[in-house]
Amino acid sequence: MICGYAKAGEYANCYGSFREYMRSVKGPDDYTLPVIIKACRNTMDLQIGRVLQGVVYKYGFDSNSFVAAALVDMYAKNKDIENARELFDEMPKKDLVSWIVMIEACTEYGNAEEVLDLFDRMRNEGVVPDKVAMIDEDYIRRMKFSLGVILGAALNDMHAKCGSIGLAREVFDKMRVTNVVSWSTMIAAHDYHWEGQKALDLFHTMVGTGILPNNITFVSFLYACSHFGLEEYRVTSDVKHFTCVVDLFGALLGACRIYGHVELAMKAAESLLELQPQNAGHYVLLSNIYAKADRWKEVAKVRELMTHQKIKKIPGWTWIEVDKKVHKFSVGDHKHPLSMEIHEELKKLREKLELAGYVPDTNFVLHDIDEELKLDLLHSHSEKLAIAFGLISTPEGTPISMTKNLRVCGVCHTFIKFLSLITKRVVVVRDANRFHHFDGGACSCSDYW
Repeated sequence: MICGYAKAGEYANCYGSFREYMRSVKGPDDYTLPVIIKACRNTMDLQIGRVLQGVVYKYGFDSNSFVAAALVDMYAKNKDIENARELFDEMPKKDLVSWIVMIEACTEYGNAEEVLDLFDRMRNEGVVPDKVAMIDEDYIRRMKFSLGVILGAALNDMHAKCGSIGLAREVFDKMRVTNVVSWSTMIAAHDYHWEGQKALDLFHTMVGTGILPNNITFVSFLYACSHFGLEEYRVTSDVKHFTCVVDLFGALLGACRIYGHVELAMKAAESLLELQPQNAGHYVLLSNIYAKADRWKEVAKVRELMTHQKIKKIPGWTWIEVDKKVHKFSVGDHKHPLSMEIHEELKKLREKLELAGYVPDTNFVLHDIDEELKLDLLHSHSEKLAIAFGLISTPEGTPISMTKNLRVCGVCHTFIKFLSLITKRVVVVRDANRFHHFDGGACSCSDYW
């Protein structure tokens, strides 16, 4: 009954049945606990999750890898990566499922360094990854895994999200067998890189081969071409398609910030917070709008609401790879061995960009402080530090590629456009939403992201 209610999405009945079950038996087993924990993960109810963790410890199931992996997954899906990692590290025995759960958690959190470190640890501890767990292409080649639909789609997705749309297409073209997943992944890859026409062409090619699109295909397709209909292909819209509506509200909120439409922004934010009350990005965008309008009391109220909802703003990080080594930067970072050279390069860049007409928008600073302090904060954003490091560490004229775990801010977006113009460098930034290709003073997103 517990499993049946969980599968049907009737979580209130699921929890009720579990309570009755606990009253009528001596204790839970390693089959029932993962089911109820998974139900908690799906409802995003961390309070119940902590109660279930207490049950797990009380009855000694914390050493059961299956149950422990379910708890790790539950915390990860609730965006509590710290507790997820703590539970994972405490597991006395980690099987392949446990490793995959933790790797996926770090992947969703945007911590690429941690993902690769976990993967290496997994292999060093003698756990052999299967096709689903693979993320290392060199390892795939050495072990001679066949490029099937699952592994091919994973490689395709990896290349696309690492900025190599050409390699992603190369993998796709080499696949002997393709299905709707393969095609959907490639359509999404073009979407990441603002290649809407290519996504559209590929969609029609897929349909022409006799493969009908599924729900996942339309999620990618809707982001690229929101005007296209679902009815023609007899696909029933589901929650993933409605996330496109969330994306539209987010775009509206961002537009309100640009044009200063505070009242309309409040309406868009109200809808967003109703749809995704735990998304810190919506609160930050709304705070940006209030800050631009000098409505600092409202900024404070948004912060209070975040505190009340126990929502934490994810710290911003930017990663850049130089000579096969990944370098990580945070705002105001002075920890890098070349920190002095980086900040000196930034100072020179500021002077050159200002001569070219660049003026930083201090409205992006969500603090009621004087303009000079605001400028200091803006000039030390992680994206700028990473770019400065890239400029002093790579030959002139070579492209610079970076990854950021959050949406790139408006100040840095404008900064990089000017930089690509005066340095004659192509800069590729993969943020939380899309890839941005900066070249000659323009961005592939046309300033819409």
